[in-house]
Amino acid sequence: QVRVVESGGGLVQPGGSLRLSCAASGSGFAIYAMAWYREALGRERELVARITSDGRKDFGDFVKDRFTISRDNAKNLMSLEMNNLQPEDTAVYLCSVTSIRGTLGAWGQGTQVTVSA
Repeated sequence: QVRVVESGGGLVQPGGSLRLSCAASGSGFAIYAMAWYREALGRERELVARITSDGRKDFGDFVKDRFTISRDNAKNLMSLEMNNLQPEDTAVYLCSVTSIRGTLGAWGQGTQVTVSA
C-alpha cells in the first residue's frame, strides 16, 4: 500500500511562486515515476511535470521553464518549484506515483493552487 500526500498549495499573486511537495509512504511497490498533474475548473487533468527514479524529466508544454521538479528517491519525496505563476495556473495539483511498468499507482488528494490578485 502506498499513501500519497501533497502540500504547499495556497493563494499567490500573479508572478509569485509556490513550492509543492509530495510525500509517498508505504511499501506497496517500488515507485518509478512521480508526477504532478493538475485539474483546472472545466478542464481535463493534464500533466505538469514528471520525474523518474533514474532522473528523467518531462514537463507540460505550458510550463515554459517556469517550474522545476526534484526528487529524493530514498525518501520518496518530490517537490515542484513553481515560478511566475499566472491565473491560468489555478487548479488542483495532484501527485501521482507509479511503478516502472505503470500497472501500479496511487494518487494523492490534491492541493489547491489559486493565482489571483
